[in-house]
Amino acid sequence: MQYSAFVVSAEKRIDSLAAVFQALSEPTRLRIMALICRAGRDLCVCEFVDALEEPQYHVSRSLKILQKAGLVAERREGKWVHYGVAAKLDVFRNLVLEAIAGIPAKVVAKDQRELNRRLKLRENGKCLLGVQKTHLLSRRN
Repeated sequence: MQYSAFVVSAEKRIDSLAAVFQALSEPTRLRIMALICRAGRDLCVCEFVDALEEPQYHVSRSLKILQKAGLVAERREGKWVHYGVAAKLDVFRNLVLEAIAGIPAKVVAKDQRELNRRLKLRENGKCLLGVQKTHLLSRRN
């Protein structure tokens, strides 16, 4: 009986680790994690939307997948939802985040530049604006 419990536990652990790789296998989710690793603070969903130039539903869905994989945690502040690195990471997830932080800056330079531009719109360190659709449209034209 103990052996079967060990096997089930090991299978659950493998599934949990596989979820991390699956979560990071999509480019937008990897870009989100690269921004989170470099930001050093929680970021609002709308800041990801503007920085990555991705639809809000895609960013929100991606963040939920990363949260389910145990990589990010959400924090609510009124109507705003912020995401940052999960507080309690196991050794494996810490190593994964180190690898993501090691992505060469030039690979994520555009995303980082757009996030820095977007962070300048914060008021008293807080995101209060929502998605800046006119800002996005002016860059695309």
